Amino acid sequence: MPTEPILPPMRRHALFSVAATRAIEAHSAAALPAHTLMQRAGAAVARLALAVAPHARHVWVAAGPGNNGGDGFEAAAELRRLGKTVHVTLAGDPQRLPADAQASFARAQAAGVSIATDGAPELGSQDIAIDALLGIGTNRPPQGSMAGLIERLNALRCAVLAVDVPSGLNADTGQPVDAACVVARHTLALLTLKPGLFTGSGRDQAGRVWLDTLGIDANIGRDISRNADRDDAHADPAAHARACAWLTSHADALALQPPRRHAHHKGSFGDVVVVGGAAGMTGAALLAARAAHAAGAGRVFVQLLEGASITHDLLRPELMLRPDWASSAPQVLGASTVVCGCGGGEAVRAPLSRLLSRVPRLVLDADALNAIATDSMLQALLTARHGAGCATVLTPHPLEAARLLGQTTAEVQADRLAAAAQLAQRFRCVVLLKGSGTVVAALDDAQGGTRDSTPTINPTGNASLAGAGTGDVLAGWLGGMWAQAAGAPQVAAGGPVASPASIALRVAQVAAFMHGAAADAAMQSPLRASDLIEQMHRGRSAWG
Repeated sequence: MPTEPILPPMRRHALFSVAATRAIEAHSAAALPAHTLMQRAGAAVARLALAVAPHARHVWVAAGPGNNGGDGFEAAAELRRLGKTVHVTLAGDPQRLPADAQASFARAQAAGVSIATDGAPELGSQDIAIDALLGIGTNRPPQGSMAGLIERLNALRCAVLAVDVPSGLNADTGQPVDAACVVARHTLALLTLKPGLFTGSGRDQAGRVWLDTLGIDANIGRDISRNADRDDAHADPAAHARACAWLTSHADALALQPPRRHAHHKGSFGDVVVVGGAAGMTGAALLAARAAHAAGAGRVFVQLLEGASITHDLLRPELMLRPDWASSAPQVLGASTVVCGCGGGEAVRAPLSRLLSRVPRLVLDADALNAIATDSMLQALLTARHGAGCATVLTPHPLEAARLLGQTTAEVQADRLAAAAQLAQRFRCVVLLKGSGTVVAALDDAQGGTRDSTPTINPTGNASLAGAGTGDVLAGWLGGMWAQAAGAPQVAAGGPVASPASIALRVAQVAAFMHGAAADAAMQSPLRASDLIEQMHRGRSAWG
């Protein structure tokens, strides 16, 4: 497959950790002539450099002392053969390069590329620089000449193309290992896509992400891990070659659309109840309820807390306010999808234990999560839900996730995939960890969870969502989609009827995708939460 842009994602992409990528690389290289992968990588970098900067006359390659630098040498040699003026600055000793990189260094010299160990050429705004310093080799803060070259790259007016991963960025977590981290306009991922390009600070550092698999079968990671499972997975490094996450795609969103037949009625699309909106925060509950209705739920009820005097929603009178819905009969609770916590304050504690015990589909957001974080009884009720056949989706932002885990926000953000997975395992539920590159994780197969518990990273959305109320909209939209999916489990599961946890997982993935996609389509910043609902509602028919 040739080089392809990844966003917007029209199909699912597997994401591989550094360890998995190294295993795939070793497996692939063993079946090819020496230096083949590095030569293919250099050619791919050169092609993309020409495509994104077609009028460039000068190219500067900042090359590191490892194989990422070797890819840069190969790209330099190819660009020089194509008539570009190419200058390479090597951050290291040429005599200490790995064997593959040394061979590429010699080819670049033979092609007439200017190579030095310091300095950088003057580049115009139409020229291009190539970051081939570290790639996935980032494992400690760049220092000395390496840090200096990163600083020079970030000061350029022209485009910067990062090879594999922007230097200084942790490819697994998406966090810079230090202040010295390349901010690229384009990143060409080689062989595999890495999760750090899509979560944490990855989107800001990587710019537009492209992939070139270097002619290697995209399923090779799956094949390696199958072989490792059949043999000795502990001895074979290929056992690490499983995908560590997936990127959610347009195809996922299109698939999760229950059909609306002529004979359907409002009862066909489920009831959603929003419990929240304590004094001074009723807007949060109403935003969630409006979003649930816009998502397509048949009926939406709202229980405002602390005796709120509002009797109806002037903007959306179709919403039905019920002052004490949580005290309804068990059969009523057992037939509903509930979104709890939006603007709930301390008052949310009162109905929470009953909801945890009785409701089959429960979205917990905001103050419901804060209440659970400080109450061991509520934590026990939450954990027990999975064994009782009930499904739960938690929708924390990083601070709420930190409270639930007893960590700091910085610790959660340092490895978002791990934090989401840890929450899912601890509370035996689906977790939607919000932020740049929202992570959705679920209980793994070994504990009777979903059929595929590999986490997903959501690639849609932007900073226009960084405003009050957009999280309430996401929680409500998720509830609205879930109520409909519960009535069409085969559609929600993508085939045979699946467990409640599997349906919850798919709904959470698609809700996050549609929420971000609406922000991308709106082309305005900041995006007010009420306007976001309308944007999502307009986009819903397109998804259908």
